[in-house]
Amino acid sequence: MSQSVVEKTEADSPPTRGSLKGHPWLTLLTVAVGVMMVALDGTIVAIANPVIQEKLHAAPSEIQWVTSGYLLALAVFLITAGKIGDRFGHRTTFLVGAVGFAATSTAIGFAGDIRTVIVFRVLQGLFGALLQPAALGLLRGAFPAERLNMAIGIWGGVIGASTAAGPIVGGLLVEHVNWESVFFINIPVGLLALGLGLWILRDVRAEKAAKSFDVPGILLLSVAMFALVFGIIKAPEWGWGEPRTLLLLGGAVLLMVLFALWQARAEEPLVPLGLFRSVPLSAGTLLMVLMAFAFFGAIFFVTFYLQNVHGMTPVQAGVHLLPMTGMMIVGSPLAGIAIGRFGPRLPIVTGMVITTVAMFGMSTLDTGSGTGVMSLWFVLMGLGISPVMVGATEVIVGNAPLELSGVAGGLQQAAMQVGGSLGTAVLGALMAAKVGDVLPGEWAKAGLPPVPADQAEGLEQAAQLGIAPPAPAGTPQQAVDAMAGAVHHSFVSGMSLAFAVASVVAFVAALLGLLTRRGTTDAGPAVHI
Repeated sequence: MSQSVVEKTEADSPPTRGSLKGHPWLTLLTVAVGVMMVALDGTIVAIANPVIQEKLHAAPSEIQWVTSGYLLALAVFLITAGKIGDRFGHRTTFLVGAVGFAATSTAIGFAGDIRTVIVFRVLQGLFGALLQPAALGLLRGAFPAERLNMAIGIWGGVIGASTAAGPIVGGLLVEHVNWESVFFINIPVGLLALGLGLWILRDVRAEKAAKSFDVPGILLLSVAMFALVFGIIKAPEWGWGEPRTLLLLGGAVLLMVLFALWQARAEEPLVPLGLFRSVPLSAGTLLMVLMAFAFFGAIFFVTFYLQNVHGMTPVQAGVHLLPMTGMMIVGSPLAGIAIGRFGPRLPIVTGMVITTVAMFGMSTLDTGSGTGVMSLWFVLMGLGISPVMVGATEVIVGNAPLELSGVAGGLQQAAMQVGGSLGTAVLGALMAAKVGDVLPGEWAKAGLPPVPADQAEGLEQAAQLGIAPPAPAGTPQQAVDAMAGAVHHSFVSGMSLAFAVASVVAFVAALLGLLTRRGTTDAGPAVHI
């Protein structure tokens, strides 16, 4: 099939008379519904975790695995899931992911103990990994290069809307229904994605797509990603210099080297190393890591700041974050238009500079900062991050051959997961160290008596989350307020350092954005299914 035929059947041409299968904009709608389910789940479950812990009598380490198990499965499987889409078709992969995600959500809702919840959360992460690269692969096949950025912009807006809705919807469901409803909400969304997918989606596979799987490569990469992400997650708890942390992180590096050596020899490698000969694609991948490091690493502390320092409920905190997520919803499609007109370089660099300013501004927040000043920085954050997420995604997926569009989508998502995990861990460690340094001085400045040695560690851990310790019965209100003030000032000092470091990382990402350019890879011969 010639290139002209491929172009005629894609976004520039109307669908076959009487059939909507393969329609580009309906394809976008369909994949957006599936991705919305995953994005919503990313924030909605965090609201339910405290209630799950209480109802299922889970230990703190067990409730941590409700989140960590999901993230690990997602990160480990993303690139392999992309390859599965390239091999068997992104439509089939997307449908399996949607059904599996909804089914495991149902199983979690009916689980009667925490271990069952954890098992199905891991499975949920695996199915979520199938969905995301498949969605990008379907968009890559449905839209020509000049319209792909607009499609990714709208796709990014859906992710922003779902992320924004998570805390609000989760808070309402937990408060007025039960924790199980947080997972049951995925059932109708999954069924809608399945119905639309069967009706609308059409596979567009490259004739040069791999005909076999690189099993040794899959095993090497999966174990390496597990060691890397698990090591990053546990480092703050174990200590960065502890032997088991170093063993995991060092093992991850060694396995990555072995993986690269194997890819150079494999007949049909999982991730062809020639993919990284594209400077824009390599720069886009590293840019995604740095963006996620700065954004997700720093934003992690904002919810604690709003809820514990300002005393907001989860729903109120979600509403206060709407200026940022709202700008992401509006800004992502606009970024797609700007990238279509100017190319990705200018919007990405401008976006990261705005993000740098927003990060630095957020480092100036204190315990008495009002809604107005917070909203200003939140608006700038959403405005800055939108063109980066859209542009970097377009750079990675658009510069990859069609037969590797799933792998490229998995690479983009994996880069975001690794960057976010690394940012949360590293900035969390810096913040913890700062709180530990500042807290004794703030405590003494408030005129409070020294903390007994057996209670000092617990106080410091609570202060790292902005939580004031419960006062003994009969404690004067002035002393209670003084304790809360000391803890909150210490927390804000740590948060300010985290945002300051994040602003430096964001500026480095802005410089890296100078290496990006519009996707130039032709779709090549394709088979329409």
